[in-house]
Amino acid sequence: MNAYADVIRQRPLGLLLLTSVFARLPQTMNGLALVLFVRAETGSYQAAGAVAGAVALGMGACAPFLGRFADRSGPVTLFPVAVAHAALLVAIVVLGGSAPTAVLVVVAALAGAAFPPTPSVLRARLPVLLVDARPLIGPAYALDSVLVELTFMCGPVLAGFLAALVSPAAALLVSAAAAVAGTAAFLRVLPADEPAGAETHGGLLGPLRSPAILTLVLTMLPFGMAIGALEVTVPAFTEREGAPEMAGVLLAAWAGGSAIGGLVYGARRWVSPVAVRHLALTLLYPLAFVPVLASGSVWWMVVLIMPAGIFIAPIFASRNELVGAIAPRGTETEALTWPLTTLLAGIALGAAISGGLVDSHDWQAGVYAAIGAAVLAALLSAARRRTLLATTPWEAATASRARRP
Repeated sequence: MNAYADVIRQRPLGLLLLTSVFARLPQTMNGLALVLFVRAETGSYQAAGAVAGAVALGMGACAPFLGRFADRSGPVTLFPVAVAHAALLVAIVVLGGSAPTAVLVVVAALAGAAFPPTPSVLRARLPVLLVDARPLIGPAYALDSVLVELTFMCGPVLAGFLAALVSPAAALLVSAAAAVAGTAAFLRVLPADEPAGAETHGGLLGPLRSPAILTLVLTMLPFGMAIGALEVTVPAFTEREGAPEMAGVLLAAWAGGSAIGGLVYGARRWVSPVAVRHLALTLLYPLAFVPVLASGSVWWMVVLIMPAGIFIAPIFASRNELVGAIAPRGTETEALTWPLTTLLAGIALGAAISGGLVDSHDWQAGVYAAIGAAVLAALLSAARRRTLLATTPWEAATASRARRP
């Protein structure tokens, strides 16, 4: 764990990591908050899944464009985007159950489209901030992934308890406030000097010219579907058990399993290349969801859902480190948003599919959907493994430039 302490001591990286937690908190609150809000207003999990999926879909669709804009115009663009995101969440609360589901889906998609890519900006800066401490780059990416999981622990719990103790609308309003305040704090700490990004932009396709990045983009779609399916399944399970307020606790336990996996992954000194690690973790991913099917009570689910997250943070960490090593200069933020785009699209699709399955069958149907999606991610990674295990000369030259002082 000494590597993590060394990362935090690197100024201003410790404060950047802390403020980024608050900036990305809405990303972890919105899913459950929207499911609970729309379910309460409409009485339908299918409608709730569609709205929750729409915010993720909108976020994924626009993240690369916002990332490219941040690469070229600087991170100052994050704040007005955060304000727009917050305003649209408030609009959903105002519309409530008086608006058709289709309208709520559109507004939620716009809210997602306006979510600032603060995490990608931070990850793009990590190699620059650690230029004099390069051995800490891997642990820094791992710590970032662990912090993501901590927000997934805190966000759903906060959303769940606000919904239970106050109202689901209150959870959405707190999420809106966190988007603005967290982004403002992050920008205040972020160093003013920019990484040199004007040398290469990769043309219209940008970082998608890289076969390895393209593989990561493609595999993140079914990877996200598995996550989205389970996100909708958990509230359905707790409602069937007569404890809807425990949905946030279960999602937090799931994220806790991921955080444990990330901590172990980042603390270990690896000899194998990051591409080999990422491929192995993706192949193991489907096995993590199987124990969830055996849950017979809420408290058993708390235990059995934790393994479902054990590979998530390590997969994110290895993915981000791999992208950071091969992205063309001047496209770092955009390169980190493309896998996020398909991840969130997968979450949206998985949430919508799972919502329909849960309404027509039972919560276990949502778990089977998650397992199937995870298997698809593993098969796709295996089929395109050569693109991950070997980089092209163009990518090697890019990585070489990134490693120079």
